[in-house]
Amino acid sequence: MTRVLLVGNGAREHAIAEAIARSARNPFLAAFMKTNNPGIASLAAEVRIGHYDAAGAIIAFAKETGSEFAVIGPEDPLNQGIVDDLMAAGIPAVGPTKALARLETSKSFTRNLLEKYRIPGNPLFRNFSSIEGIEAFCAELPGIVLKPDGLTGGKGVLVQDDHFQTRAEALEHCRDILKTHPSVTV
Repeated sequence: MTRVLLVGNGAREHAIAEAIARSARNPFLAAFMKTNNPGIASLAAEVRIGHYDAAGAIIAFAKETGSEFAVIGPEDPLNQGIVDDLMAAGIPAVGPTKALARLETSKSFTRNLLEKYRIPGNPLFRNFSSIEGIEAFCAELPGIVLKPDGLTGGKGVLVQDDHFQTRAEALEHCRDILKTHPSVTV
């Protein structure tokens, strides 16, 4: 019997748990969740609730349950480097390493990478680590989209006409973003 560790408690992980449970190989499923998802819990043979930044707890649970590999769903543990930590402990994992997860966890990194390698689809943008220059750059744009650098739980993008109306409001949002994030992509 294959033994699988699933890390995550969201809808994506619930879908993954259902797919694992449907397998003809009848795998053993262990779930490490930040908060309880009753749907995942009903599919898992063992459940542990804990923090995604507690790599030691995740690895210990994987070993306790005899997990042969792990599937990591959410961005937060990927950003914490859990795939790197599991692999270092000899447990293969489905998910990008911390370095590769930057494509999803850092908008400024991704935009700069697209620009460097001339990958199509990159909009006109600039990354700012201070408020200096944002107002002038915004004046050049027909519309403004703001994105804090780092994880925001899927709630970070602010779009003109949906989340704010004026350039002055955009500038105020940038000030707020820069209080809690290293940079903002405009």
